[in-house]
Amino acid sequence: MSTVYETMYILRPDLGDEQVEQAITKYQNSIREQGAVDIQIQNRGKRRLAYEIKKHRDGIYIQMNYSGPGTVVAPMERAMRLSEEVIRYLTIKQELPQEKADKVAVSA
Repeated sequence: MSTVYETMYILRPDLGDEQVEQAITKYQNSIREQGAVDIQIQNRGKRRLAYEIKKHRDGIYIQMNYSGPGTVVAPMERAMRLSEEVIRYLTIKQELPQEKADKVAVSA
């Protein structure tokens, strides 16, 4: 069964454009290898953090939306946790209103 996920991660602000692209490609390939499909990536750019994280006041925000089995998330988050370039990450399982509407229509 495929579930829709959204992962937002923050890269160190001192990374160059090429390093940012390499990081994005690395995590995109990681989830693709685990069976993720319909991968959408948005580079939100460098922004000011609400509070200091690992002595950084700014960060480069990247958002990934994708569908896949539940086993997709753990290997990617492990790689992010061990990475020097990622200073924070969060993955959420999205609840889509369209799916709820479909479930209600089927049960009625």
